Amino acid sequence: MTWSAVLLVTVVVWAVSVIRSVRLRALVYSLPLPMTLALVSTPYGVGGAQVLGVLGLNLFFVTVAVTHQRMRWPILLADGAGIGVYVALSAGLLAVDIPFEVALAATLVLWLAAVLLLRRRARLRTAAADDPVAVAETRTDGLPALLKLVVIFVGAILTALLGTVLRGMVVTFPYSGVLVAVEARRQLFEFSGHFVRNSLALVGFLTAYHYVQGVSPAVALGAGWVAFAVVAAALHLPLRSRGAAGASPPRRVSRPLRPAADPPTPTGLP
Repeated sequence: MTWSAVLLVTVVVWAVSVIRSVRLRALVYSLPLPMTLALVSTPYGVGGAQVLGVLGLNLFFVTVAVTHQRMRWPILLADGAGIGVYVALSAGLLAVDIPFEVALAATLVLWLAAVLLLRRRARLRTAAADDPVAVAETRTDGLPALLKLVVIFVGAILTALLGTVLRGMVVTFPYSGVLVAVEARRQLFEFSGHFVRNSLALVGFLTAYHYVQGVSPAVALGAGWVAFAVVAAALHLPLRSRGAAGASPPRRVSRPLRPAADPPTPTGLP
């Protein structure tokens, strides 16, 4: 990867680090900026393996979340485990020729199953009195922004060097994800859940690029970004409209009428 890729990864991760909302963090991270640079700066295109690579991105975050928050591994060791899972998956995908349509169908089925599972877990969480997600979304890591920028820049260089050994799977390698996982280490499960939903937009980006890449790389990138924007809007806008439509206006609470006071009883005889 080029220096421009390193700088872009640095900017993306730094932007994610200063965002307080976990949901917005996941949305910013899901922007296909590293994918775009990988497609521009390498001779690799998009095929079935790259679409399944989106599943590898999700497995990376799930692995880091489980090893760090459940198994109590240090975050850097958990990051290494996530990279190991992605590299192992990439080696298996590159060893076979996967038709694009088969890979796309499998990715969509697995994405739908993951979303349904997350919705079921969300309903169970909302049954509790306190919402842990709302608390997690306001946490910060406490490091100065300038210090974060320096650390992220050094990490981006090391991550870019690692990504160069993956051949075609370099397109979906979690360049900024390795560093974002460190930044979001206290909200990894919440972050992973939001990213699972947003990853469908990445599938749209890769699908559009695949079918148009025979025309020219520039046209394919334009089609990919349009597809990403359309899918991302479809994922997020209906949620707001449903929330607005489902919110019932406040009901007026009517007080019960008090019975009329009885007339005073005369104390004297007529």
